[in-house]
Amino acid sequence: MRRTLRQLAAVKPSRYLEAGAPTGLTGLFTHPSPRPTLLYLYSTTLDKLKQFPENSVYRQSTEAVTKHRMSIVSSVVPEGYAQWAEKAKKILAEHPDVFNTPEGGVEHDEGRHVKETRAGQTFVTTKVDPEYDDTVVEWDGEKGEAELEGVRTTAERKGQRVLGKERPGIDTKTVEWEPEPALTAEQIGEIENRIGAGLIEEVIQVAEGELKLADIMLQSKVWEDLEEKPVEGQWTYFERK
Repeated sequence: MRRTLRQLAAVKPSRYLEAGAPTGLTGLFTHPSPRPTLLYLYSTTLDKLKQFPENSVYRQSTEAVTKHRMSIVSSVVPEGYAQWAEKAKKILAEHPDVFNTPEGGVEHDEGRHVKETRAGQTFVTTKVDPEYDDTVVEWDGEKGEAELEGVRTTAERKGQRVLGKERPGIDTKTVEWEPEPALTAEQIGEIENRIGAGLIEEVIQVAEGELKLADIMLQSKVWEDLEEKPVEGQWTYFERK
C-alpha cells in the first residue's frame, strides 16, 4: 500500500526513484542514497554496542535486529557496484594522505569527503559545513572590525593571494569521488518487502533513532543494578508465565 502511495506521488514513473520526490507520506521525501546510509548507520550502531557488556539483554536484542537488517540491505547490490568499489579502493590507496587529513578530508562543492571505519567497513562520508544567514542568526554581542579599504601596506598584504596565482606550498591536488551507484526502484522495493517496516526512508529514520538510543543507553549504563532496589514482588504482575 505504501509503495503504491510512492508510485502515485511520482509524476513520471521511472526505473530509478528521484531523490527529493514525494514518497506519499507527509514530510517524507525520497532519500538520495538509502543503501550506503543504512549500512553506515547499522555499522555505527554495532560499533557502539560493543561498549556494552556481552550479557546485556539490550545489546543482544539490538545486535540481532541490526545484523539481520544489515544483511538484507548489503545483499541487494546496485548495478556497476563492483566496478565502482574497485575504483574507490584505488582512489583511497593512491591518496591516503588526502582522505586521512585532520582537517576532514577532500574539499568539494558540496562539503568535505571523510574516510571513516565502522564495524570493519570503510565509508567515505560527506561533511557539509552549515550555512549562516546574517539576517537570521542572532548577534552574540561580539564586536567585529571593519575591513580596511584602499591601498594596503606590505605587512597588510602579506598572506593574501593574487587572483589566478597560488602561493608556493599550496597543495592544488584534487580528487574526484563518485557516490555509490543508485538502487533501482525494484531493488528498493525488495529491501522494503524483506524488512517489512514500511518505506526505506522510514527504515532510515528508525536506524537513526536506534543509534541515538544506543548513545543514551550507554550513557545511562542500563546494564548496572538499580540504585534503589525494587521491593519484593514489585514486578511479579508483569512477569511472563
